[in-house]
Amino acid sequence: RLFMQFMAFGGCTEIAAVMAAMEENGVQGAIYEDINDPQGIAIVTLSEDPAYFLSTVRKMLNQPPFSNLIPKPEHTMFGRTYSQGYEPDLEEALIRRPTHRVTDPALPWVVWYPLRRAGSFEQLTPDEQRVILMEHSGIGMAFGRAGLGHDVRLACHGLDKFDNDFVIGLLGPELYPLSCIVQRMSKTKQTSQHLERLGPFWIGKVAWQSK
Repeated sequence: RLFMQFMAFGGCTEIAAVMAAMEENGVQGAIYEDINDPQGIAIVTLSEDPAYFLSTVRKMLNQPPFSNLIPKPEHTMFGRTYSQGYEPDLEEALIRRPTHRVTDPALPWVVWYPLRRAGSFEQLTPDEQRVILMEHSGIGMAFGRAGLGHDVRLACHGLDKFDNDFVIGLLGPELYPLSCIVQRMSKTKQTSQHLERLGPFWIGKVAWQSK
């Protein structure tokens, strides 16, 4: 499966140097500009090997230009792709599709956020859970079919310092539909009744993507 790490920073006045560092280290992923901070950026990196984040990525982050930036740990997210049990092609679902979405030039706008389900969801029967999840996923699939927004869904059970369950990346050609996805999702039974925590949200646009 694929692991992804999202990290945000402030104090970036030379984004070209950040791009050069990502390219020189051969890092796969993307750099985003923060819509809410004129000197804010974020990076998302990905690998099938979790040790990669402690070797290549960690080494890069401890050198300029990253070592000169201001970390925003409240937005740090780390997770892994997961299957739901009905995917016909696991390699496509777990590796190729999420990689393509992060590096697709046609999906420049992003909203990244973590979430934690309430214990009430785990107490439901499998059939009850299935109905709730179908309502939730149906919204995402409708936006996806229309080309308005796609998602990257990562499980972070035991991988998140705030004990979140999932990391969600919404990616699309425009920002407005991504906001609409969150608005529509907020009315579903899962979000309105079975989520304990949602966010913080990070919003931005692609400045660089790996090939």
